Amino acid sequence: MSNKRKPKRTSATKAPEKNSIDLSFGDPEPVPLGALADYLGVFTSPGGDLYLPPVSLSGLAQISRANAHHSSCLFFKRNMLARFFKPGGHMSLADFRAAALDFENFGMAYLQVLTDFLGVPVRLRHLPAMNMRVRRDGGYRMLQPYGTPDIEYREDEVLMVKEYDTVQQVYGVPEWLGGLQSALLNQDATLFRRRYFLNGSHLGYILYTTDPQMDPEVEKEITDKVREGKGVGNFRSMYLHVPNGKEKGVQVIPVGDISQKDEFERVKKISADDVVVAHRVPPALAGIKPDNTGGFGDIEKISRVYIDNEVRSKAQPFLDLNAQLPARCHLAFDFPETSL
Repeated sequence: MSNKRKPKRTSATKAPEKNSIDLSFGDPEPVPLGALADYLGVFTSPGGDLYLPPVSLSGLAQISRANAHHSSCLFFKRNMLARFFKPGGHMSLADFRAAALDFENFGMAYLQVLTDFLGVPVRLRHLPAMNMRVRRDGGYRMLQPYGTPDIEYREDEVLMVKEYDTVQQVYGVPEWLGGLQSALLNQDATLFRRRYFLNGSHLGYILYTTDPQMDPEVEKEITDKVREGKGVGNFRSMYLHVPNGKEKGVQVIPVGDISQKDEFERVKKISADDVVVAHRVPPALAGIKPDNTGGFGDIEKISRVYIDNEVRSKAQPFLDLNAQLPARCHLAFDFPETSL
């Protein structure tokens, strides 16, 4: 029999420490670096009879509603062109407004040439750019919903207005494409702000008590009061009662204080400024709030400069179509005399 005695456990003997818990908030989410705008040129469709656009047209259409300033600039530039367009029997104002919006959004627009029984052009009609594709044989095709035959057009039946692209010359691309990431950043900042207020994962305050002698009735009354303080759109609060709790037994370590430490307003402002710059619309005309009391200056002079420097240039691709049309179908704009 062994004479060894088991050591007595004294008050100085330490209890085994509990394993720590390591919690993470998830892996970083990769940010696309412009995949929508990265392309090497134009390629053919799987069938080989169509050229595919270099940039996703459905993606461009969705992004047009992603940011308030981006959407506003698109419609503003469309409205400025339509303001000076001279409609007539050759083309309605509604058709031109639709074509101008396509031109600003996609960097290209399509007009169908309608002819009389002798084959002479008499009218122009807008065709939706998002559904149009260029055929390899030189014609055009309008894609239709599944189950409906596509519509084919000869090359002389459609006029295409497009922004020149240095990478390829089949399709046009929008001039604002360089502001794409800023528009998406502005959208992400807004969505993050909305999630913060709607997902309920934020707190107004934590009420922490440690008195072991607290009356249960008092504890219940405090709990009810804290619960009643929560309302729709308000911050949520929490009540903790830990009898004989130690100091700092419960701590809240903020990871990111949305109200103070994030740069929501700064991100929104910088990204909005980038979008406006990409569209080359003066802030005074884009609805930007000035940072100083003096504002942006003489709004009438700014408008005249914008019309002379930008709107006239925007109309030129449409005026270039006149070389392919008879005089009765010529497009025209009624611009004021330059004051520069």
